[in-house]
Amino acid sequence: MSRPYVSVVGGSAAAGDACAAAEEVGRALAEAGAVVVTGGLGGVMEAACRGAKAGGGTTVGILPGNDRSAANPFVDVALPTGMGEGRNVLVVRAADALVTLDGEFGTLSEIALALRLGKPVIGLDSTWNLSAPDRPDPIVRAATPAEAAAEALHRAANGGTVRP
Repeated sequence: MSRPYVSVVGGSAAAGDACAAAEEVGRALAEAGAVVVTGGLGGVMEAACRGAKAGGGTTVGILPGNDRSAANPFVDVALPTGMGEGRNVLVVRAADALVTLDGEFGTLSEIALALRLGKPVIGLDSTWNLSAPDRPDPIVRAATPAEAAAEALHRAANGGTVRP
């Protein structure tokens, strides 16, 4: 089986606790052999890449602008798109599963795209809640960064299905 690709999405100006969690997620994903995909900039994206590098992994940054050097220092493969926020589509399309924490409307757009495409979305408590009176939240909740990484890896390997 090929290596899973897991996108970690969240705020570019995230708080310290969200960044610490993203770093843990990135490390756990890398230690399990996943390629970590992000939007390549700061905040949650940089923290996830930093964790992945510490875990011996490979990172991909799909950048909004045209300049490869805009990537955070923990990105191995920097892909400038010149697409601005439209690059969110590529961050989602590249992934077998998505882990989300913190974030604003850019993160929300990535969550929505992933759900629309039937990709599993695993969220830590600081992410969006999409429940409604007539619909449960479609985001799978994880209590810890390790649980989020494990759930994303399981679902990526099993076509999005729930762990037994």
